Amino acid sequence: MGMMKEFKDFAMKGNVVDMAVGIIIGAAFGKIIASFVGDVLMPPIGMMLGGMDFSTMAYTL
Repeated sequence: MGMMKEFKDFAMKGNVVDMAVGIIIGAAFGKIIASFVGDVLMPPIGMMLGGMDFSTMAYTL
């Protein structure tokens, strides 16, 4: 039982909880930005450039 109490004490420290919240918020923000770019920003740009389809364009690093 001592090991579980030690783990609980470690997990409830502020740094671990703050990091977990930051990761969750970061993942959600990434999805929001990807949706905004794909659904709002790129279609008008594609229409201005003559109906260009950006889904096939990619640059692999």
